[in-house]
Amino acid sequence: MSEPGYEILSIDDLDRLPTTAGSQILRPLRRRLGFRPFGANVWVGEQPGDHVIEPHREASGTEELYVVLRGTARFSLGDATFDAPAGMLVHAPPDTFREATAAEPETTILAVGAKEGEAFTPSAWEDFYVAYAELRAGDADAGRVAMQAALDREPDAWQGPFNAACFEALAGEPDAALAHLRRAAELDRRETRRYAADDTDLDALRDDPLFAEIVA
Repeated sequence: MSEPGYEILSIDDLDRLPTTAGSQILRPLRRRLGFRPFGANVWVGEQPGDHVIEPHREASGTEELYVVLRGTARFSLGDATFDAPAGMLVHAPPDTFREATAAEPETTILAVGAKEGEAFTPSAWEDFYVAYAELRAGDADAGRVAMQAALDREPDAWQGPFNAACFEALAGEPDAALAHLRRAAELDRRETRRYAADDTDLDALRDDPLFAEIVA
């Protein structure tokens, strides 16, 4: 239900986008609301053992709070491992290793985060996630809209065109993929070569002479 000035919605009103081979689901809350004070997204592990929160550290200084909304999540936080049932809140300070898998079907976590003392700016990673999820869901055009948003957000970062190259390679558009890969190499040849060496998303391009030329 929506009215001017506010919006009320259920978790189930959010899009359901597969992100990693269909095992982890992104329900993009921040984008749905146009919400900008801090990052806020909902993640779902469909089956026990599926990732809900992928293993990572927030080395950039971002602090995160995880709220288990449904099911039970098995968290690894620093050196500790514990189960967090629905209603549990888990705080992860910056640079602390964190990971969560589903202990029950449809385990659902709300993740919110920001850097202390800094105005929040949506990151391009969110656009990348949405782009790949749309592609896996069968809507490449919607994925391209999200990918273009990432390119526009950080036009001088090599990661944008590199991810766009991976996206187009997976979408079966080698010419577009190679054009993006060339742009990534122009922005940072060393990092582009390093990541292109073993990124399986680019496997469809490896027999093309232009691929070897770009990453040489």
